[in-house]
Amino acid sequence: MEPTAGSLLADLHAVADPAAFPNRHYTGSGPVLGVRMGTLFDVAKGYAAMPLGEVGRLLAEPAYEPRLAAFCVLDLAVRRRGVTPDERAERYRFYLDHHDAIDAWDMVDRAAPRVVGEHLRDRSREPLLDLAASADPLRRRTAMTAPLAYTRGRTDPAAIADLLRIAELLLDDADPLVRRPVGIALRHAGAVAPEAVTDFLDRCGRRVPARVRRMARDKMPSS
Repeated sequence: MEPTAGSLLADLHAVADPAAFPNRHYTGSGPVLGVRMGTLFDVAKGYAAMPLGEVGRLLAEPAYEPRLAAFCVLDLAVRRRGVTPDERAERYRFYLDHHDAIDAWDMVDRAAPRVVGEHLRDRSREPLLDLAASADPLRRRTAMTAPLAYTRGRTDPAAIADLLRIAELLLDDADPLVRRPVGIALRHAGAVAPEAVTDFLDRCGRRVPARVRRMARDKMPSS
């Protein structure tokens, strides 16, 4: 049977307990069902093959958890064995086309690296630079979180260079939704490309906030 948005919603409602799991970390405008995060991820695992039309129906839901589950499904779909380049491309475009449905940082963090970053691994990363210039902090978070894909597995110096380019664009970002991902991206980049990150820190000098500098050095081999 084809997995549907309706069946996933029913599964979420069946395990919802708003008194036990108020999910106060969510600061968006939608209602909260009250589903434990680990349980939500377990539910989403059964829907990796969900058609994009059904994922779109989840993203039209006002509540927080169905939309987070939708981004979990996108992430799981591109991790499936045998996923085709066309399927990856469709989900990349779908993510960007439905970015307005994102109103929480964990929706970005769940899907951006594999859905957006992996798709752009061997392509132009200009779309990330466009996102980095957005007035929307969650789009800027996507720009900085997607390149985490380039710190896993095969390390391409050009991809790391683009990660650092985006980090430099966002170094002075005052929004915490963006500021922390800059440090996280530099920390992971420092683990796989310590010389490039050290050069970046030296070049940017005092522009790099002390906390971001500490995060950038945290996983370096010499630390």
